[in-house]
Amino acid sequence: MHIRDLFTQQPSTFSFEFFPPKTADGFDTLFAEMAEFQTLAPSFVSVTYGAGGSTRKATHDLVVRLKTQTPLDPIPHLTCVCHTRAEIHEILSRYAQHGISNIMALRGDPPKDRAASSGGDAIPFASDLVALIREFNESASHPDPRGFGIGVAGFPEGHPGTPNRLLELDHLKAKVDAGADFIVTQLFFDNRDFFDFRERCDLAGIRVPVIAGIMPITSAGGMRRMAELALGARYPAALLRSVNRAVAGGAGDDAVRRVGVHWATEQCRDLLDRGVSGIHFYTLNRSTATRDIYNTLGVKNSHGLR
Repeated sequence: MHIRDLFTQQPSTFSFEFFPPKTADGFDTLFAEMAEFQTLAPSFVSVTYGAGGSTRKATHDLVVRLKTQTPLDPIPHLTCVCHTRAEIHEILSRYAQHGISNIMALRGDPPKDRAASSGGDAIPFASDLVALIREFNESASHPDPRGFGIGVAGFPEGHPGTPNRLLELDHLKAKVDAGADFIVTQLFFDNRDFFDFRERCDLAGIRVPVIAGIMPITSAGGMRRMAELALGARYPAALLRSVNRAVAGGAGDDAVRRVGVHWATEQCRDLLDRGVSGIHFYTLNRSTATRDIYNTLGVKNSHGLR
């Protein structure tokens, strides 16, 4: 379903993010878990794309398998770093042929052993990728006359590569002006950061839906890894105190998980109470924490609360 239709039909969307497993066994494990995700009937699911297209085939295969073998509506991530315009066009053509309705357009990072493309056919920024997808849409190459719906990333705590917060909003507005339909934020743990970001978007003239990215903490080690992956992620003192008490109590990761799920649930409750356009769960391919949050909130499915 085109993302524009989702936002007109649902007061708040609920969506999940998956990453393509590295092995055939990993794919089987994910699809065994997929039955649980399907019972939650999300508005859509997204599939990540490795640095410089390192998971290009795996991302495509997972997206097509989700589209053809499940009722889930997949939105593939697509990054422009290390890709040419011709390569992007080829990827978009394949997704259009499979009836994929939406794309997450991201700049992405080059692999550690490779620099970003710098030739004349390079696509340097996410705004350029958005514009290229719009060009594809206008070429009538998609079965939907509107072409692909386009999502982009937002950073409530600030983009790690853009310390200038005013310039950061200029870059985000450039993506929206190029044709983005919605924004999905990086994960955050303090809703004040999200609400301030949403207000700053409004002041900058950004008028598309902003979906909040949520990742529940499920272990102390996972929290540390999360801090490495989501550079700039800020853990509020109240959350750290709760995690430290759980660790000091000797109950292990089960206690940390309860703290993390409770914290994320309260984040979601507050977001919903204050009219968030959607909530996007970074699932790490596991459904249990998301199901717990759904049950506590009283969420029945993607159409809202029980």
